[in-house]
Amino acid sequence: MTVNGSFPLLSLLVWLPILGGAITLLLGNARPQAARWTALAFAAATLLASIGLFTGFDFADPGMQFVEQRAWIPAYDIQYHLGADGISVALIGLTTLTTLLVLVGAWSPIRTRVSQYVASMLFLEGVMIGVFAAMDAMLFYVFFEAMLIPMFILIGVWGGPRRVYASLKFFLYTFLGSVFMLVGLIYLYIKGGSWQLADMYALPLGMQEQVWLFFAFLVAFAVKVPMFPVHTWLPDAHVEAPTGGSVILAAIMLKIGGYGFLRFSLPIVPDAGHEWAWLVIALSLVAIIYVSLVALVQDDMKKLIAYSSVAHMGFVTMGIFIAFALVRDFGNDGAARLGLQGAMVQMISHGFISGAMFSCVGVLYDRLHTRRIADYGGVANVMPWFAFFVILFSMANSGLPGTSGFVGEFMVILASFQLHPLLAFGVATTLITGAAYTLWLAKRIIWGEVGNANVATMQDIEPREWVVLGTFAAGVLLLGVWPQPLTDLMEPSIANLASQLAASKL
Repeated sequence: MTVNGSFPLLSLLVWLPILGGAITLLLGNARPQAARWTALAFAAATLLASIGLFTGFDFADPGMQFVEQRAWIPAYDIQYHLGADGISVALIGLTTLTTLLVLVGAWSPIRTRVSQYVASMLFLEGVMIGVFAAMDAMLFYVFFEAMLIPMFILIGVWGGPRRVYASLKFFLYTFLGSVFMLVGLIYLYIKGGSWQLADMYALPLGMQEQVWLFFAFLVAFAVKVPMFPVHTWLPDAHVEAPTGGSVILAAIMLKIGGYGFLRFSLPIVPDAGHEWAWLVIALSLVAIIYVSLVALVQDDMKKLIAYSSVAHMGFVTMGIFIAFALVRDFGNDGAARLGLQGAMVQMISHGFISGAMFSCVGVLYDRLHTRRIADYGGVANVMPWFAFFVILFSMANSGLPGTSGFVGEFMVILASFQLHPLLAFGVATTLITGAAYTLWLAKRIIWGEVGNANVATMQDIEPREWVVLGTFAAGVLLLGVWPQPLTDLMEPSIANLASQLAASKL
């Protein structure tokens, strides 16, 4: 297989799952097994194709690889332009693996409109890969908005009792936020005459222009992360979404907000980013501390994990934006790169851990059809293997050394210490609060005597659940004890990004 444009590998990754979604729709709901197997085959093929990104990747090249570029809308110079660096490759790999696991996990629980469910998942996979690969700003925006449609359908059709409310809230928050990004992109096109991200990076911008663009991007991507205080749509969406929807939402879609900051806010408006980094750092610190305390009082498992996601994604935005001060004010390029690396490792780690924890909730919900913590207790007595996975993922969510949850958070804490010890102390409090709400959740569900007669009838995990939870567990442990392959993959891209932060456009 050849790369860097000779073989359209990125196009294959984008359009193969979309083609699979179209085929499963044509199969119809009268043949659910055929739809399941077809979707699984296309998701597996996409995962296998994504391996080509890793085997063909030049680890020494900080630029875009696997580049494809052709005219799309010539009248406005909009191009179908795809490319991937180490950051994109890591997130595309996470997307293809998670989608396959979601389809395996939904094999039995989804029994109505099966073809439409799996088609929505495949469509969502294709457009998410498109987001991570788009090098044209308008193409990025099209993929960015297209994600809303299948997720809106997943929540609205297969969700819980308040699914209509949750799906509308999700759509309105994320759609309205991205309108600001669209205005900013149009301004950049009018000023520079190009939609290409590389041209936008090189475009000279005054401070006032940068500030307006910074806040346009901040609104769009803060909603997606989501950051405090625009995070309130996430608990509702998670509570009402089907298990697969929650897994994709937490493991992949939240990462698109962090990816947007890396692709747009940092290189396009570096001076405004430096000027206003304190605001994002402060909001990130609030998310890490306050939202963790909110998680402590939840009585719904999904809502607790949703608030946990907001707190852990606070590490991502913290790691990204402390890099401005570390580079500009302290001249500490190494610490800035450590913060950016920590943010990226945290994104991948959170993908594994949050996907695993929502999958565990799905296992319980499939058996008792309730997410209330009080309805469980003593699960370890009847589901010992399931209890093993719950405890493992709970420890990872708490930041236990040896698991992936520790690595990214530790890197961000180290980088923030270079900025100010008190900031590092505030960030590190999540190691206490995170352990408090996660281990308390595990204690109430797993340990003790069986207090509910329905719990006594529960069966331990099935083979398909073994596959899903076992794969997530392997990712959590492998990244926890051997993060070097991931950091080596991203290091040239991170170093290039840090150098862009240091260069002023004024």
